[in-house]
Order: sequence, then structure tokens, then C-alpha cells
Amino acid sequence: MLLSNLSRIEWIASLKISNKMARANRHHIPGYVWHITHRCHKREFLLKFDKDKKVWRKWLFEARKRHGMCTLDYTITSNHTHLLVLDKKENVIPKSIQLIAGRTGREYNRRKKRKGAFWEDRYHATAVQTGNHLIQCMVYIDLNMVRAGVVEHPKDWEFGGYNEIQHPRQRYTLIDREMLCHLLGILDEELLAETIRKWIDETLSKESACRETKWTKSIAVGDESFVMETKKALGAKALGRNTLGEDSDFQLRESVEPYNSLFPPEKGVLRPENTFLWNVNPRITEG
Repeated sequence: MLLSNLSRIEWIASLKISNKMARANRHHIPGYVWHITHRCHKREFLLKFDKDKKVWRKWLFEARKRHGMCTLDYTITSNHTHLLVLDKKENVIPKSIQLIAGRTGREYNRRKKRKGAFWEDRYHATAVQTGNHLIQCMVYIDLNMVRAGVVEHPKDWEFGGYNEIQHPRQRYTLIDREMLCHLLGILDEELLAETIRKWIDETLSKESACRETKWTKSIAVGDESFVMETKKALGAKALGRNTLGEDSDFQLRESVEPYNSLFPPEKGVLRPENTFLWNVNPRITEG
């Protein structure tokens, strides 16, 4: 069957986009909250030592100081990181990730006299709707090491945003608690700490701290209106992405099939979470 002119144009556009998937795509939507996950090269445990986690955290602080990175939450594990940020200004997030990832990798390689990539080529970013979905995402991030069986409660994990929210730092502050209160509709920072503590305890009491792929494999998570608005805002970059969900919980998901159908079999091993990302390649050249 012959394609209509419009269908043919969309098809050609999708081919061009799919052919660029091997490289990072760049996007910027002011005012959006993003959950960013970044894995160590080949999922190696390159962050297993506390000194390396502290280096990553040090450069997260530098990213706030140098570029104005607005951090809402984070967790550092032995082989990947979670970062929740607000996109306030163009290029702040890619510049910040490049700084953090590059310098962390360079310091590790120098100390270990190691060569090669420290991180996977790209990091994955999921747009998160504020309100209830932001709450869910924060709980997911804070309970990462509980799910891994390392600790029983996030208060026992030093390298996460939960403890800073509960016990604010006097120096080297990472979390923008004022912005977090604004986004969550909470009156003050004391109430913020109490509220988050209750969310965590309630989730743990229900034994519902399971892994949810929507936070690591989706382009956007929110209600149907938010997901559709995000898809529209992304324009051509969102072609071929599927909208899934029901009630008030929707996702804009990656589509693996078009990618695999356009590339040789050896390309099929590329994970879907690495196909829609900022134009950042922290291969330890900057660090």
C-alpha cells in the first residue's frame, strides 16, 4: 500500500531519528523535573569505595556552584547514580553531568592508574510530573539501597539525599530544599523532612519498595495530559515513542523495535534506556 505524503514524511523523519539513536539526542524543556540515571561502564562497581562516592558528591556540589544545578534528590550506589534535578536554564544539566561524570572518572583513573571509560556513553533522563509523581520518584530514589538489600532504611545510607533533607547541612549543601517545598506544595523545610519521612515509612510498612522500570526506562512519567504535553514539546524527538498507562499514571516509553529493525544484529544489545539522552559523552576526556 502506498504511503500518503504525510505518512511518508513521518516515516522518513522516524528513519532519520532512529539512525541518530546511537548518538545522544539533546533536549531542553524549561521548568521540567528530570530523573537522571547514569551507570558505570559495563555496570562495573567502580563506585564501591566511599572515597569515590565522596568525589562524585563533591562535584555535584561544584555543579551547583558553577552552573546553578538545582538538585532535588540523589543516591549514589556502587555501580550507578540517581539524580533528581529541575531544569531551570538551558545547558545547565548537560554541563553539570559532564563536569560530575568527567571529574569523577578522571580522579578514579588517576588514583587507580587505570585507562578507559568510567561511565556508559550516555545517561538516561525521565521527565517527572510534579505533585504525586514527584513524590513517588523521590521515594523510589531514596529506597534504592533498601531494594538492593544493603540497608533497611535510607537513613542508614550516607550517600543519598534523604539524610540531607532530614538533617540539613550547614556547609556544602546539595539539595535545594526551598525549591523542593515549592514543587511539592509544602509550607516549610521542617514539614518537608517530616513528610518525606512518613512517605518512606509508609512505603516500607507496605513492603512495596520494589523496582519500577518506569523511572529508568521511560522518557516521561505523569498523568496523561503531562505525558502528551511532554511528547508534544519534544517534537520530532518523540516520534515512535509509545504512550502507556491508565487512570492518572502514564508513561512515554522507548520503542526498541524500530531501532533493532534498522541496524545490524550486533546493535541490538544496546539497551533502550540509552536511546534518548542529552548530548553528553563523559568518556573521561574532560575527566
